[in-house]
Parts: sequence; structure tokens; C-alpha cells
Amino acid sequence: MAVRDWFPEYGQDVVLLAVDLVGTFVFAVEGALAGMYAGLDVFGLLVLSFVTALGGGTIRDLLIGAIPPNSIRDWRYGATAFAGGGAVFFFHPLIQRVPVHLMITLDAAGLALFAVAGVGKALEFGITPLLAIILGAVTGAGGGTVRDVLLAQVPGVLHSDVYAAAALAGAAVVVMGLKVKLPRGLAMSLGAGACFVLRMVAAWRHWNLPKVVGH
Repeated sequence: MAVRDWFPEYGQDVVLLAVDLVGTFVFAVEGALAGMYAGLDVFGLLVLSFVTALGGGTIRDLLIGAIPPNSIRDWRYGATAFAGGGAVFFFHPLIQRVPVHLMITLDAAGLALFAVAGVGKALEFGITPLLAIILGAVTGAGGGTVRDVLLAQVPGVLHSDVYAAAALAGAAVVVMGLKVKLPRGLAMSLGAGACFVLRMVAAWRHWNLPKVVGH
């Protein structure tokens, strides 16, 4: 079998694919770490790494009609997610010593990568800009929400930190950049940067969205 037979075309350009895979690995590590702290076994770690990394993208694909989702159709996504979970399982003594601020940085990077990849793919499928922005946030925050539900926790995105809002901001920057005819790579870079910076500043300053007074 030729090498190229192992890498079929999936209608995705190289930039979008690379962004998707890097984000997949980062979120898979985060999901596996959550499973490790919850005392799950290796199977549980791999399940959480998969759903955290690919849950948001799968929801996005189902909503825009990209069926079957890339997480199922393209083996590279599943392999990348399981690689992240496996890395946590085999190297957890090292990973447990990783500083908290570094994990927050990696999380922000994964959120930024997924948000811009999500809005980019939604636009490719002809989704209107406003809904594409929302789908960018779904891509970034959806997997973590599914992870928290599986761990019987209220999803953090619903009550703490500027998280989904950062993904929305990054996706909006991508749409605005494309609207003014910026090169797609530049627009996606600016969007990822905006999402990353907002998320990091929010974590540093302990920003939260407003809540109902007295509750």
C-alpha cells in the first residue's frame, strides 16, 4: 500500500487540518487529566480524552451536516485524541508536576485553536457568519461540557470564567477579518490570538460573566 493511501483527502486544507489536530491533542491531554484526578482507570481516561477533544467538533459537524463527523471519518483525529490520553496515562508522574499556569495556558491554546477551526469549517459549509461564530464557540467549549457531564459536574463553561465568551470573541475576529478581505491564515491567527489573550487575562484577573445579584 502506498504511503498516500494512508492519508486520503477529506476536503480540508492543510492549515485547517493542522489547527484541528493540535487542538485535539491539547484538549485530549486536558480531558485525560480530569479523568486521572477523578480516579478513572485507563479506559476512562481514553474515553474522556476522546470526548473532550472531539465532542465539540462532532456536535459542530452534526449541526452543519458534515456527516459522518471527522472524528469518525478521519482516523487521524481519533488517533491524536487517544495519543493525548495515552501520554497522560504513561507519563502522569511528569504531568502532575506541570505548573497550574502552564495547564491554563495549554487550555487557552486549545480553546483558541478549536474556536478558529470551528468557525472556519462552518463558513466553508455556507453557514451564516453569526451562526458560524456560535459554532466556533461550540467547537471550543462543547467537549469540555460533555466531559463535565460524564464526571457528574456542572459544566464549568456555564458558571465560571470567561471561557465560551473568549471563543465567541476569537471566532468573531475571524469573521470580521475575512469580511475585510484579510488572508485566511492571518484572520485565523488574529482570531486565535484574541481568544487566547482574553482567556489568559480572564484567568489571571479572575474575571467572570455577570450573575444574578443575590444568588
